[in-house]
This record gives sequence, C-alpha cells and structure tokens, in this order.
Amino acid sequence: MGKDRNLTRWIFVLPALIIVGLLFVYPFFSSIFYSFTNKNLIMPSYKFVGLDNYKAVLSDPNFFNAFFNSIKWTVLSLTGQVVVGFVLALALHRVRRFKKVYRTLLIVPWAFPTIVIAFSWQWILNGVYGYLPNLIVKLGLMDMAPAFLTDRTWAFICLVFINIWFGAPMIMVNILSALQTVPQEQFEAAEIDGASAWQVFRYITFPHIKVVVGLLVVLRTVWIFNNFDIIYLITGGGPSNATMTLPIFAYNMGWGTKLLGRASAVTVLLFIFLLTVCFLYFAVISKWEKEGRK
Repeated sequence: MGKDRNLTRWIFVLPALIIVGLLFVYPFFSSIFYSFTNKNLIMPSYKFVGLDNYKAVLSDPNFFNAFFNSIKWTVLSLTGQVVVGFVLALALHRVRRFKKVYRTLLIVPWAFPTIVIAFSWQWILNGVYGYLPNLIVKLGLMDMAPAFLTDRTWAFICLVFINIWFGAPMIMVNILSALQTVPQEQFEAAEIDGASAWQVFRYITFPHIKVVVGLLVVLRTVWIFNNFDIIYLITGGGPSNATMTLPIFAYNMGWGTKLLGRASAVTVLLFIFLLTVCFLYFAVISKWEKEGRK
C-alpha cells in the first residue's frame, strides 16, 4: 500500500519534473558546457578551448558597458518600483471606499503583454509621429520634438520610467497584501499614544512587512537584471549601445555573431553575479527573520 502511494506521488510529480528538466536543467548545464568550447551556430563541430571565452569576454569593453548599464537599469528601476509601489500600497490601505476599483485600475499596466506595452510606448515617444513629443511642441514647451528614443540619455531615462510604470503595480499588490496582516490593535494603540505617521511606519508597519519587501526585492532584482523583451522591443539596445544590457549583449553575441560559446560564457558570468547578489540579499532577510522571532 505504501509503495503504491509513493508511486502515485511520483506519477503526479513526473510531468513537472520533465518540464523543469527540459526548460531549466538542460539549458543551464549546456550553457556551462558550451562556455568552455568554441561552439558556433554555423559550424557543426566544436572543440574545448578552456577559459578562452571568459578571457575574451572580460577583455571586451562592450561587455563592461553592458554590465554597468545593467547595474544602472536594475538599481534605478528597482528603487522606483519599490518607492512607487510602497506609496500606492500605503495610500490604498487607507482608502475606505472603492478600494477594489482603485486597485484594479492601478494594476492595469501589469496586466498587459510586454509586446503591447513596448509598441504602445514606441508610438507615444516616437520623435516624428509620437503623441508626447508633438504635444510638447504644441504646448510651446520646446521648439523641436524631443528625441526620446534616439538620444542616449533620454532613451535610458524613458526605459527606466516605463519599467517603473510597468512593475510598480506588482510591488503594490504584494505590499498591500502584507499590510493586511499587520494587527490593527497596534495602529490603534499608537494613535492613542500620539505617535506620528513616521513613527507608526518605522516601528509598526515596516517591521511587520520588511521580510515580504525583502523577498520582493530579491525577485525583482533578478527579474529586472535579466529583463530582455521590453528593452529589445523599444530600443534594441541603442542608440549607440546606450541601453545595451547583459541579456541583450549575450543575445547579440549568440544570434548576431553566432558565437554561442562566447555568449554562453556571458550568461554564466551573469548567473554567478546574480547568485552572489541573492546570497547577500538572503543573508539580510535571514537576519530580519531572526530579529522578528526575538
């Protein structure tokens, strides 16, 4: 009877294991393997080259340009998403009427497919026929339509703004859910004691939700750093590599120059960096959890 139960469990789990194996385990280990070879998408044969791919990547200035762009992209986007999401969650938490309506309206950006968002913002920001540049000219704010997507500085700023607009609703929903778990009695006691809004937030609200916020930061850091679609669809990494991040750099290396071995080395370095960042994050979160048990 016990053996039958174990067999039944494995039968139900097997489809999930197969999917994980095909979509994650195999690509992961094949990338590591190919990073030590001169694998080329055009040539059928390849050979082991040791650390040559890593030496070539780490001596390429374009790699470090993409890396620092990824750092800026992640820090600015994550900071904006957390701040905006936090403010919206705290505001919604205080709303008494039409809370569900406001929550639904605010989560709309997260509900749209990335390709729809990318093409919509391309149309809005286009320097020739875009709605926003032409509106700025008509209002007399500028003599010429600003080149939002073709200027190096503006392109990066616009992408960060779009990513904040897109990702903040997810932060808002999760923090709002965490706020529901804070005991209402503590807020009432703080109000009786005459605590200020900042004191309530610092000593009651944040200690209860900081672990949730920490986990959100971990997930969003990995997600944003690995973000490919919205950048590629709007700017393609341009102009002049101003918005080139590591995922796009690896994609161009693999599918543009067909150097799959070198592209695999980029992805392995990306993985090592993110793994290190996650270890640091989890160390902080673990410390918070221990403090919460005291």
